[in-house]
Amino acid sequence: MCVTVDPETTELDALYGAIDEVNSHDPNAIDWHGVSVARALLQGQRATVWLPKVAEAPSIALSVAARAHHLARWKIERSSYPDGRAGYLRWRKANKTASAELLATTLAPLDVAPDIVRRAVDLVQRIGLGTDPEAQAIEDVACLVFLETDYVALLQRLGATSTAGAVHKTLKKMSPAAIELGVEATPAGPARDLLVDVAST
Repeated sequence: MCVTVDPETTELDALYGAIDEVNSHDPNAIDWHGVSVARALLQGQRATVWLPKVAEAPSIALSVAARAHHLARWKIERSSYPDGRAGYLRWRKANKTASAELLATTLAPLDVAPDIVRRAVDLVQRIGLGTDPEAQAIEDVACLVFLETDYVALLQRLGATSTAGAVHKTLKKMSPAAIELGVEATPAGPARDLLVDVAST
């Protein structure tokens, strides 16, 4: 699904198609309403759905960066970095850098304006987070996609106590508007109940 951005919709379709082609090769699948979908592909497409809800009239660069926020993320496994928060942060940084580099390569044959490519590459890496509203929008959609596609499995794996800490850290990264959308993004049940509990503390 693509955002409605006129008159650039046709251009965005082409850019999304190139990004989706890369992400369609993710060997990890998610059951999405009874359909098995490549994880990175689904997460890019869901980011596109959430983006207009956190950013009014998103630019082409922002739209592209949202679609590519987990571009080929499966290629760098979490297990290749040490356990703990320090290892996690190193893994996240490595993924952002790799996704940004691959995004530039993916867009190169499509004759995209260089300033759009540079901006999208910066946004995928969250450069300017804390001062740049578009960087915050990328962080918001990434968090919403996590709540929508990964959070339930995390809760089942770690239990409520450990997951509550992860939810708290996720909410701290989100804008107030995105936090309000968090309940909508989270599947109904124990995961949503935990999210509401953590958000209220």
